[in-house]
Amino acid sequence: MKLYYYSLLLTTLFFGCTTNQQLDPVEQKVEELLSKMTIEEKIGQTALRGTSSRVKGDLPESLKEAVRKGEIGAFLNIMNTDYVDELQRIAVEESPNKIPLIFGRDVIHGFKTMFPIPLAVAATWDPKQAEETGRVSAFEGTSSGVNWTFAPMLDIARDSRWGRIAESPGEDPLLGSLMGAAYVKGFQGDDLTSKTSMIACAKHFLGYGAAIGGRDYNTAIIHDPLLYNVYIPPFKAAIAENVQTFMSSFNELNGVPASGDKKIMMDLLRGKMDFDGFVVSDWNSVTEMIPHGYAKDEKHAAELGTNAGVDMEMTSESYEKHIKELLEEGKLSLTQLDFLVKNILRVKIRMGLFETPYRDKNHDGGLYANEHLQKAKVAAAKSIVVLKNENQVLPLTKNKKVALIGPLADAPLDQMGTWSFDGEKEHSHTPLMALKGQVIGFEKTLDFSRDKNKKSFQKAIDLAKKADVILFVGGEEAILSGEAHSRAEIDLPGVQEELILELSKLGKPIVLTIMAGRPITIGKIKDKLDGIVMAWHGGTMAGPALNEVLYAEMQPEGRLPVTWPKTSGQLPYYYNHKNTGRPAMEEKFVSMYEIPVGAWQSSLGNESHYLDAGYLPEYPFGYGLTYSTIEYSATTISSEKIKEGDELTVEVSIKNTGDYDAVETVQLYVQDVVGSITRPVRELKDYKKVEIKKGEQKKVTFKLHTDQLKFYNRDLEYVLEKGDFKVWTAPHALGGKPVAFELM
Repeated sequence: MKLYYYSLLLTTLFFGCTTNQQLDPVEQKVEELLSKMTIEEKIGQTALRGTSSRVKGDLPESLKEAVRKGEIGAFLNIMNTDYVDELQRIAVEESPNKIPLIFGRDVIHGFKTMFPIPLAVAATWDPKQAEETGRVSAFEGTSSGVNWTFAPMLDIARDSRWGRIAESPGEDPLLGSLMGAAYVKGFQGDDLTSKTSMIACAKHFLGYGAAIGGRDYNTAIIHDPLLYNVYIPPFKAAIAENVQTFMSSFNELNGVPASGDKKIMMDLLRGKMDFDGFVVSDWNSVTEMIPHGYAKDEKHAAELGTNAGVDMEMTSESYEKHIKELLEEGKLSLTQLDFLVKNILRVKIRMGLFETPYRDKNHDGGLYANEHLQKAKVAAAKSIVVLKNENQVLPLTKNKKVALIGPLADAPLDQMGTWSFDGEKEHSHTPLMALKGQVIGFEKTLDFSRDKNKKSFQKAIDLAKKADVILFVGGEEAILSGEAHSRAEIDLPGVQEELILELSKLGKPIVLTIMAGRPITIGKIKDKLDGIVMAWHGGTMAGPALNEVLYAEMQPEGRLPVTWPKTSGQLPYYYNHKNTGRPAMEEKFVSMYEIPVGAWQSSLGNESHYLDAGYLPEYPFGYGLTYSTIEYSATTISSEKIKEGDELTVEVSIKNTGDYDAVETVQLYVQDVVGSITRPVRELKDYKKVEIKKGEQKKVTFKLHTDQLKFYNRDLEYVLEKGDFKVWTAPHALGGKPVAFELM
């Protein structure tokens, strides 16, 4: 995989030249339309109207009249196709300038056929799976008239308490960039004018994933070098893939709510990043600047939002009510209003809406087509991460008597995960359905993940007594993750842990399969488990995917896209942290239980760690087991000294010494040892997924270009600094032995 391209983006998107749009036919069309529009019609283009779910009952006459007057630019959640057709007809036949509407919807990881949640797709480490998710989602969704999705979410997430980590590409900027670009390509396709193209929306700009304490909508405090080096790259990758829209985030960043932040919307996004699509606010985020304490009222919020460069206002109506007055008072210039409207018109023209505004009624979307279901199953299977496999309890074999127990084993709604508005549980294929012919029985025991009723424990125990292996499918319901669903403690909810502890008294092997929207802390039960499998919320085909991995019909190849904590008290936690002046190390760590009673009070000898939880995660970023064993040779490099413009060849041999064919994800990490600002302990720079048969040995080669060693310094200069570096090849972010080289 050639990732040097994404390093070049850091330069080209920040320092590239602007385009001359004077002779562009799209721009000519924009100017022609704008010259005919009244102030009221211009204001109308900035209005995104709709409801939190869908319009019910008959279309209100007032709504149709607003479209007729050109007072609405786009709709969301209009899922009745007759309404879509009628509203579009009014817009293109009866409104003053015949400007078509855009119809938006949260089509995040599927429309009817639900793919795994985005965090799970990131666990595939395979951008093709993200592209397939986007393509099938767009193909199905456009049949209902939806031509705009509020995805992908590109917020780097370092705190698993945050509910929206489920929708994130994980904690790493490189992996997030690859996944983000692939989603955009999948949603939008090769031709924006195609009837199966759904324009994408890169969200949330900016810093939403750094909400303090993992509490949704909360403050984010991120210094500029961190923003540029970690949080911005996935958005740059989306722009490089021609994403048409951005969404401003709910949060305030360094004291300013994003929807009113001219610095990030105009200077950064429009200026340095050269984005020329349109920006939509998140739900009511313009008027939410009032409770933030940044806007005194709706009129002030409209002033801030429009001048910041937020082109379209979602659901709240401050633009509609106050733009005209702001123009009259000179608090908003006509030039700025025209700028907002041009951005919206430009995207509508690129979509081909003026030529073919209506949905294709002959396009049925192929809802739940076998091809779509197969792709969803493959994505779900590739996302599954095997975390523990003692005594080779996995894969399961047909001669083993397996007892299926747990609240998520037959939860068709919950397995689809967050943001599954249009998914239908009747079409979900659950683990019970997939495993039914292979297990000796099933006891749900708990009606839902939070259930605290122990009345059925004995039934589960009685079933387990008859089995050779206990397969427990637990986790968290879909409603416990996603927007506004942050958790302070991220262990198994309800009495799932107590049930597992009771089952462990039987002395039978237990395999815990977790279906959840985030990592789940398992410290209280980990030692009682022989196998741990992270299946995430795997979508419509989660059951068959799990079945194929558990029985080795497909080999497990998922790798963690986030660090898995021992306890929520370690959060935020991420692999690419800084060293500190007293870095934690094994030889100096002393547990709180090893400190002598009455010991003399001193900090000497202790480093940057917790006395109780230590300094290591439960599982590191990039971690995941195969059913085989993969041995790594020492890493070798082509030279110990390189200069700017060179490529360093990095090689490692891997050997499959186990009994199964495998897919190994070989990861390349680098550390800049000394920098003008402190640098992370290691950063992912490349990786390769390698198919390797049992007994086979393969050499894996990386080309590390010096551009991949650049970073943004304190002055936001994109620099390559000479000095000492370390490079690793490893199976995860805590593995491998470094090799030193010098950039001269």
